[in-house]
Amino acid sequence: MESKIAKAIGLKYNPVAVLLADQKPEKALQFKKGKWGCVMFMFANAARDKTAAFDKETYGCWGGGVGLGFGNAYLQFPGGVECFTYFLSSGNIHSDKGKQVARALEASAGKAFTEDFLEGEGYVKTPELVEQFLDDLPMRKIGSKYLLFKPLPETDPTVETAETVVFVANPDQISALVILANYAREGIENVAIPWAAGCQTIGILPFKEAESASPRAVIGLTDISARKYVRKLLGAEYLSFAMPWKMFLEMEDNVEGSFLERATWRSLQQPES
Repeated sequence: MESKIAKAIGLKYNPVAVLLADQKPEKALQFKKGKWGCVMFMFANAARDKTAAFDKETYGCWGGGVGLGFGNAYLQFPGGVECFTYFLSSGNIHSDKGKQVARALEASAGKAFTEDFLEGEGYVKTPELVEQFLDDLPMRKIGSKYLLFKPLPETDPTVETAETVVFVANPDQISALVILANYAREGIENVAIPWAAGCQTIGILPFKEAESASPRAVIGLTDISARKYVRKLLGAEYLSFAMPWKMFLEMEDNVEGSFLERATWRSLQQPES
């Protein structure tokens, strides 16, 4: 499927369809069972013409398992949810349990992760606020064996329907997408920028939005850890813009006659002299 929006805003990379499937496409990229990997690395590859597949044993990391809809994978985090709340915030170094888990991690998880585990990533001020963050995440278990990232041009809506369509967009393009998302709607908050992992902003958060009568788009790649992993593949200037399928079709229908055919937008697409 070709996207009118993608053409109108001049996307460099393919829109990515997030699909549920019971079979894995041939030659799909997939993490090895039990091996760590960043889901957004796979997303970046999908934007660059490849298909990626995930299942309950190959989602890469704990946040990825949550983000893709494989339940509360934080239960499998070293030391459990308790240690995760300290990992994301102030660190496990002051906890006897945390120091014990860290000693076991040194041989298997590597120096960098062990240091983050002990010192904390500092993304949230306190473990209690991390607990609130986890309560707010719309965790779920998808009703299929696989979740796929697939270039949208390689999908056929007559035989497969995406859950979400995700654009990789620069600031000008994000601006256009925000305008288009609000173009034919009441209200001024038809796009959300939640705080979450990169994979969660293209997975469970737009999945949750899809359950609404008037779903919102979700801007992501504000997760700096994810940005580190995709920078070499995509560049430094991009964010993600995820639309539940229903909203994507609505926005596609609104390209013609909109500002995307007017001089101001066209002027932004001209190379700087």
